[in-house]
Amino acid sequence: MEMGDASMGCEDVAALASRLVERGHGVLASDESPTTLDRRLSTRLGERGTEVRRRFRDVLYASKLGGSGVSGAILHEESYDMADGDGIPFVDKLHHQGVLPGVKLDRGLAHLHGGKQGETVSRGLDGLDLRCEAMREKGARFAKWRSALGHQPSELAVVTNASVLAQYAAVCQAKGMAPIVEPEVLLDPNATVGDMAEATRRVVAETVVHLHRHGVSMEGVLLKLQMAVPGKRHGAPRDVMAQQTLRTLRQTVPPDVPGVLFLSGGQGEDEATANLNAINQLAQETGGAPWALTFSFGRALQASVLQLWKGDDENKPKAMAMAEALARANAEAATGRFEGPHPSILADEVDLHETFRGHHQDALTELQTKG
Repeated sequence: MEMGDASMGCEDVAALASRLVERGHGVLASDESPTTLDRRLSTRLGERGTEVRRRFRDVLYASKLGGSGVSGAILHEESYDMADGDGIPFVDKLHHQGVLPGVKLDRGLAHLHGGKQGETVSRGLDGLDLRCEAMREKGARFAKWRSALGHQPSELAVVTNASVLAQYAAVCQAKGMAPIVEPEVLLDPNATVGDMAEATRRVVAETVVHLHRHGVSMEGVLLKLQMAVPGKRHGAPRDVMAQQTLRTLRQTVPPDVPGVLFLSGGQGEDEATANLNAINQLAQETGGAPWALTFSFGRALQASVLQLWKGDDENKPKAMAMAEALARANAEAATGRFEGPHPSILADEVDLHETFRGHHQDALTELQTKG
């Protein structure tokens, strides 16, 4: 398949989706907006701005991700115009090591009129076809679109976001990119494991209905979902989380979908890996699964890297080694074979929750910040 082809059929989109979830492989989510990444860098380094964002991205993309179990990397549009210190574009660095570049295409969250307080709908459908064409010309081969819902969403929120996600997926496939569809159920301290499982069941079931309605090829789409992880006030054993997660997927995800990508969603680096491993082990013990169960982690693949780098390029080699080690750990977990020890240096930071990332109680704040 030529990367420069102007258009692709459904079979090609299906091949892209399958490639992203090859056994023992997953996706690096590095599509944070400049605002989100600046806040993170400012908190850790006391620095922010385009250049420090570029340098941190370079640490990630210069790492040997392709040989460490990373099949794709979701980039923010800004990163497509960035290059390393030698002038090599980031997208080329990824292509050269066999990592498919992807792109976040939603434009953030807007208030959902008529919904519950704080409920949102994702934006960005206007002009989406032209943006897909432009980003594919720049090297993107898949895309991601995120909606955010609470653990007790209204029917209006479920249906409205499912419709938007399906419209995005249909446009994306028509333009030759494999869509990752992400109806995220936001972590809430008051949510039980049952609450998270039921909300996910409702959201995924409705999303699948709309995907079919809009003619989306199931073989060429991936779902990115939250695990049934309970809130802080309602802990649950890992095996219960795995049981609830897998049961929900078996009830809702069509067998012709190539894979389910889990987000790390506020979990610590080691916790996210252990949970992914547990889900895969349970699937293998109970008859298997028709889809790959793998990762599309953001902070759980980056937090220790940033901690080691500290904004100092003398630390770049060990930060890159950490990026590779974290990827390998999760690649093993995607086959249910992770045994440890975990490479994270932030094991005590079991919660990587960021209030500006749109978790349930902060959705309105994020909305107001983004305008």
